[in-house]
Amino acid sequence: MVQRFDVGTRLSEMAVHNGVCYLAGQVAADGSQDISGQTRQVLAAVDALLARAGTDKRKILMCQIYIKDLADFPALNAIWEAWVPAGHAPPRATVQAHLAKPEWRVEMVVTAAL
Repeated sequence: MVQRFDVGTRLSEMAVHNGVCYLAGQVAADGSQDISGQTRQVLAAVDALLARAGTDKRKILMCQIYIKDLADFPALNAIWEAWVPAGHAPPRATVQAHLAKPEWRVEMVVTAAL
């Protein structure tokens, strides 16, 4: 059985199937913030969605990060490294990308175990 959360006409924010939780790309609600502020917002959204599914960041299997400007990479990493629990850093990919809205600086796609 597939369980979907916050289902819209275009996408669901999250789907859970067979012990795995799949998050849609998470972006900042307030695009006026710098990369640090947007990264904190995105990670808070990830935390909230994972909690709704009954899991947490210690069980992340993979994270794909899309960043608008590679000059923001060190600041993003500083926030990320403070957020990830010691010994639980998941596999991760970070690529530069044009995001759907010009004010977005970062988007993250997370997959986690339940």
